[in-house]
Amino acid sequence: MKKLITGRFSTLFGVLGLYVLLSTIIRIVLLFWSVKDLDLNFINIIRAFFTGFLFDVTMGSLFLSLYAFYLLILPKRWIGSLFDKCFIYFYLILIFIIIYFSLLAEIPFWDEFGVRFNFIAVDYLIYTYEVVENINQSYPLPVIGVVLVGLIIATFVLFKRSNIFRNTFSEKSPFRNRFTHAVPVLAIAVILGLVMKNKQADFSNNLVVNELGKNGAFSFVTAFKSNELDYETFYPKLPEKDAYSIVKSDLLQQNQKYTTTKYNDISRITTGNQEQRPNIILIAIESFSADFLTEFGNKDHLTSNYDQLSNESIFFTNLYATGTRTVRGMEALTLFVPPTPGNSIVRRPNNQNLFSVSTIVKSKNYQPYFIYGGDGYFDNMNTFFGGQGFDIVDRDRGNPLSDDIKTQRFAIPDNEVKFENAWGICDEDLYKQSIKYADKSAKANKPFFQFVMTTSNHKPYTFPAGKIDLPQGDRNAAVKYTDYALGKFIADAKTKPWFKNTVFVIVADHCASSAGKWEINIDRHHIPAIIYNLPQPPKRIDRLTSQIDLIPTLFGYLGWNYNTSLYGKDINQMKAGDERAFIGNYRTLGMLKGNIFTQIDDRKRLKQFNVSGNEKQTLSELKTKDQGLAAKTISYYQTASVRFKNGKMKVR
Repeated sequence: MKKLITGRFSTLFGVLGLYVLLSTIIRIVLLFWSVKDLDLNFINIIRAFFTGFLFDVTMGSLFLSLYAFYLLILPKRWIGSLFDKCFIYFYLILIFIIIYFSLLAEIPFWDEFGVRFNFIAVDYLIYTYEVVENINQSYPLPVIGVVLVGLIIATFVLFKRSNIFRNTFSEKSPFRNRFTHAVPVLAIAVILGLVMKNKQADFSNNLVVNELGKNGAFSFVTAFKSNELDYETFYPKLPEKDAYSIVKSDLLQQNQKYTTTKYNDISRITTGNQEQRPNIILIAIESFSADFLTEFGNKDHLTSNYDQLSNESIFFTNLYATGTRTVRGMEALTLFVPPTPGNSIVRRPNNQNLFSVSTIVKSKNYQPYFIYGGDGYFDNMNTFFGGQGFDIVDRDRGNPLSDDIKTQRFAIPDNEVKFENAWGICDEDLYKQSIKYADKSAKANKPFFQFVMTTSNHKPYTFPAGKIDLPQGDRNAAVKYTDYALGKFIADAKTKPWFKNTVFVIVADHCASSAGKWEINIDRHHIPAIIYNLPQPPKRIDRLTSQIDLIPTLFGYLGWNYNTSLYGKDINQMKAGDERAFIGNYRTLGMLKGNIFTQIDDRKRLKQFNVSGNEKQTLSELKTKDQGLAAKTISYYQTASVRFKNGKMKVR
């Protein structure tokens, strides 16, 4: 051991030991950070730390494998030369930047999502402008740079004072000695790199315990390699005909009939009554959790406008988002499909010309618009919406639509923007774009459908000054500003001649946070939704509703006759007891029905939980499974995944 500390390999083992130590410290910090959601089982915690140690050694060895190989092959006569020092110092600076940045970044990521790095972190790497600007506005880049430089300098000073560097450059070890030191490191990197899998840390029902047993950098690499999951390979299945039989029986509403007798065709004719064709403005509010509303116990009076509108609307009080990201909300509100595993369909290739809300409204001669205050290149939004026939209104930053997207794109001009941050223009400016294009459609006597995506309720939580009585940079302030802008938008819309013939659907894309004790925290998917300005009395819908059911329910209120190949249903056409909500994340998928939550994951496991409590829900695993609910959950996710994979979601 002394030879390792004082010899040629002293720097390598010093860096490896430091990385494992710092990773353990981060693990302890995260443990205390989330102690309220922790399953205080001492054996499980010990196991998580042991598993985490193995992941830390694996990742540290992989970081240093190139360095170990260099130490092995560099000729003895070059040890301590200028080339040797330049290579090692450069390599160490690069490694320390990666190590310190990744370890520090884990803390805000955990605060936001309650997990180690996952596919979200991978996705964000693609969109450098938004992410770098968001980091700079939330955590100023100069400060981050100073901290990183300070940590690297401190580490170099520590290594120099402990003579680690001197030993590295002074001992001219023969190849045989270097071989006995380098090969074990390389072997550990290769063997553990192949053997260790992130799923080995998922041994309990407690999300925090499982995530503590992981390593952030290793989780990032895992997510990068498996950013899509094939349902048929990784998830529990039923025979295809059985799966479709269950789904088709459950999908059929009282006012529908199937168009064919093919076992795998879910196309249905929906019969309405006294059809109305108002303009429709769908507003998806960023990160707008139900618990921001007074209705659900909030005491901070953040949403006075939404609260007032809910009293004048069809108000969905028991509605659940399908996922935890904006693209999942978009998927649910346009494709009305359960959240298929891996990436949202919005972000997948070959997602054009799908049967969607656009297919239905265009059959009624509507012009669909997607209006977004940022650059719709982010998260593949423009390609997805353009591929469904939406005209695009966004903050164009020079990312053109592909040649096969045959829709119009309108850039939001600088002179129509009063405030902008990393994610886009403020909600007030965005709503002005909605009114602008509503005026344009009304002038052309063309009914319109707008999908308006807000961004103000997002870090760095900045907005125009002087609008509300809370300071910038705070989540509550962003919520209050978002609500202020919504109230102003409705007031401005009321002055327009098209207002009386326009229905507003105002819903969250997802909740503000998904972190919690469970793999899927059901209460962190509870979102509000209203349908405003319908020509009928206000009403509360307290029945369990999925995000994918919102627009089909609107079509029901409008009495529409239309064809559908979608999974969403009109809540008013469901029999009592048929209500269900689909809730998932990247790997784990579930269906809530009554007080039973059925959960499946990419290890082909199926679990069921009894759900108790209201806003703060508790899950207790059931020993005896309801096989009917299990089969129904599998059949929905299996058929939805396979239909997209095989092109059956395409418009025929």
